[in-house]
Amino acid sequence: MGQVISVNISRNKGERKRPVNQDWEVIKGCELKDDAHANINGDVEGENSHRQVSLLARESIEKMRQKGLEVVPGDFAENITTAGIDLLSLEVGSQVRIGPEALLKISQLGKVCHDRCAIYYQAGDCVMPREGIFAEVIRGGD
Repeated sequence: MGQVISVNISRNKGERKRPVNQDWEVIKGCELKDDAHANINGDVEGENSHRQVSLLARESIEKMRQKGLEVVPGDFAENITTAGIDLLSLEVGSQVRIGPEALLKISQLGKVCHDRCAIYYQAGDCVMPREGIFAEVIRGGD
């Protein structure tokens, strides 16, 4: 059984996310409350998107720290930072409970990074495209 280390949001798209209280609300079909990617109106990036919530393991962040970067949860723009879960062993369609109520369905493993992020330019690598995963919010909750 793994755990949530950090819940992260940002006000604007394209920026690092900042940790918030772990008792944060995940809204069905919308992502995390108050995150820049959340969309309560149901357009492309909200309810109709299969990438409503992003997850990255603390172990993946540690790989980047070992390359000399001073990075913390949220720096890779992940919504949820986990520990003790082999995220890449999950298959698309797997369901993951976060907290007592929220239920996520894994929708994508990794991603194509079209634009190189600041982390890539600092380290010559970024772990999020290979080790980040994405999910749809099946059931909301704290």
